[in-house]
Amino acid sequence: MPCPVCDKPSEKKWRPFCSRRCADLDLGKWLTGGYTLPDSVPAEDESQPPPPDRKPH
Repeated sequence: MPCPVCDKPSEKKWRPFCSRRCADLDLGKWLTGGYTLPDSVPAEDESQPPPPDRKPH
């Protein structure tokens, strides 16, 4: 299984990574928001009036 950061072979001690460096790089991406999940709900378009059954705040 290759390291998800650099594609080198993974090491048992750091699995799935090849080294502590790659594990730390991956952790840093998580902590700084480098990885995101797609939003499944589209944002509301503020330029459109609300639907008739919805009352404005």
